[in-house]
Amino acid sequence: MNIIKKHPVNELGYNFIEAKYLPEGKDEYYLRFQQNPQRKDYRNLTSMEIEVLVRNRNTSDDWNKIFVDENFKPELVRGCKFHGLIRIGKLEPYYLEFHNLRMPVGLYNCTIISCDIGDNVSFDNVNYLSHYIIGNEVMIANVNELASTDKAKFGNGVLSDGEEERQRVVMELCNENGGRRVIPFDGMLPGDAHLWSKYIADEALISKFQEFTDKEFDSRRGHYAQIGDRTVIKNCKIIKDVKIGSDAYLKGANKLKNLTINSDENRTSQIGEGCELVNGIIGYGCRIFYGVKAVRFVMASHSQLKYGARLINSYLGNNSTISCCEVLNSFIFPAHEQHHNNSFLCAALVMGQSNIAAGATIGSNHNSRSPDGEIVANRGFWPGLCVSLKHNSKFASFTILAKGDFPAELNISVPFSLVSNDVSNDKLLVMPGYWFMYNMYALERNAWKYVDRDRRTNKIQHIEYDYLAPDTVNELFDALKLLQTLTITEAGTATVKGWENTSRKTEIIKVPQSITLFKELIQYYGVMEILKHIRQNKFESFEELKKTLSAKIQRSQWLNIGGQLMPDEEVKKFLFNIKAGKVNDWNAVHEFYKKLGVAYETHKLHHAYTSLLEILNITPRQFTPALLKELLQQLLTTRAWMCKGIYDSRAKDYSNPFRKMVYETNEEMNKVLGRLEDNSFIQQQMAGLDDLKKEVKSVVRKLKL
Repeated sequence: MNIIKKHPVNELGYNFIEAKYLPEGKDEYYLRFQQNPQRKDYRNLTSMEIEVLVRNRNTSDDWNKIFVDENFKPELVRGCKFHGLIRIGKLEPYYLEFHNLRMPVGLYNCTIISCDIGDNVSFDNVNYLSHYIIGNEVMIANVNELASTDKAKFGNGVLSDGEEERQRVVMELCNENGGRRVIPFDGMLPGDAHLWSKYIADEALISKFQEFTDKEFDSRRGHYAQIGDRTVIKNCKIIKDVKIGSDAYLKGANKLKNLTINSDENRTSQIGEGCELVNGIIGYGCRIFYGVKAVRFVMASHSQLKYGARLINSYLGNNSTISCCEVLNSFIFPAHEQHHNNSFLCAALVMGQSNIAAGATIGSNHNSRSPDGEIVANRGFWPGLCVSLKHNSKFASFTILAKGDFPAELNISVPFSLVSNDVSNDKLLVMPGYWFMYNMYALERNAWKYVDRDRRTNKIQHIEYDYLAPDTVNELFDALKLLQTLTITEAGTATVKGWENTSRKTEIIKVPQSITLFKELIQYYGVMEILKHIRQNKFESFEELKKTLSAKIQRSQWLNIGGQLMPDEEVKKFLFNIKAGKVNDWNAVHEFYKKLGVAYETHKLHHAYTSLLEILNITPRQFTPALLKELLQQLLTTRAWMCKGIYDSRAKDYSNPFRKMVYETNEEMNKVLGRLEDNSFIQQQMAGLDDLKKEVKSVVRKLKL
């Protein structure tokens, strides 16, 4: 039975906060007045203004509870019902226009309950507007319900006074069982969510994270929802307990409940037709369109959900796009792409710079008696068309999976590998170094693309997009250690165990080529970082350069914390300091990210130098001018080979007969694809090679190598 309560009509708009939650000596407006202090130019309505309002079919339970700006024009208010304390800014005879929506300034055909309304707004047919603080030049048209409650949390996983722990909203990331649950909050960065979900077994640390979150937000009841300046809302049904920044655009949404929608004049957020969003945080500059469903979620800045996408119990990192498909209980680092209506991602940790192809069912079933499986994919994860993966599986950086239904759990520890399910020969096939051998164009272009598309204006976390970095180079070292122990056939293949949870064999191909390639890549990485260091510091001699290189000979271990690469020892020390009470809030955590971001190039240089010494099997004393000169020449050789690979892998699209057969002539193909010679990215890479040659020549001369 629905419980319908009856109250005196003259109480409508009052008693927003229950008496038992009001501090002594405070009224129900005390938090509202803190959020939006009393303006000096507010005044009571004059008797003449009340007469005009009544004549224009407006009603109020108490005209003395309506306060207005000195420049208030009563003739711009028509057909409205007012209840409770109302404060209205100036209304002047203008009309507002946004995207061909033209509305006269004023309040028309609205029911307004206990609200503060800014200057020169335009409201029409807002059926129920309750307990909102609204900025200047806001346009609202055709909204069924726009209301806030006394215990609104605006998507934050906190509790109001009098609530129990079971009422807290959490996100169950990476695992459907909820074993890695985190508490969402406005401003949560990917690094915050990763530290929380990864170190969930450290109860002292998790307790600190919850303490940071709880003290970030006021537990008192009675905060009003807010809408920032110049926000436009039209043709929406239900908007409840939603905090909206300035310059946002909401059109045609079905239901928005318990949300924070961050937006400002430089990073506008938009929500479009048919969307239903509940219990979430939406970052600056986000786009959500066309029938999206999202529940218990965080979208970091400049991410997008489109075309019926479903995002549930998940965190979506910055500069990511999910279209059409379903994502459940997943944690996705920045720079992720996932399209097509039959894609699915469940209970996964995907560490960014990833792309999920059509038909992929990542985490399609559970191989245990409980839905507690997980998939962990390091950055650069790229499962191909119609790939099906089982829990639990783990993938090294830049793993690409060929089309196939992989029958069991996988543990792929060698980076840059192509993994195939060879059904006809009943084996798992792995080709290390595939990207460099056959798809250099995509590898290099993706690294460039992610930098180019990083639209963050406040880059608290420094995100590494280069495919050769401390994390991937360490994986190359681990891969070399493994590959060099294998028994290799004359055909260059080897078999391994423990890569797939089946009795069939796993075959690694092109092992000798992979070993040679990985050594060359590590050397290339080390020399390239040293060359960059020389460029930035303009050294006059080799001795001056060498004094700045790390005296350490031990290569450091690194972690990917929400897309930001950090030395393992730095993270461990920081987590210890949190538990020791030396770090007291999320701002201090974010300062740690910034600090490591500033120090990243130095840490990376030290890692690159020690990696170079290790792969060459030399000591710092053996790093001489003559050796550096030789290494710089080898650097050019490697880069030239990479550039050739970039060209050749793209040229295949122009020479493959099955690609060409849909075109009658080369002219038609060039018109559709563009001429290969005109490819701006290839031209950019070739120009970069020429610049690198000149730079190496200059360094050799300047340092007298």
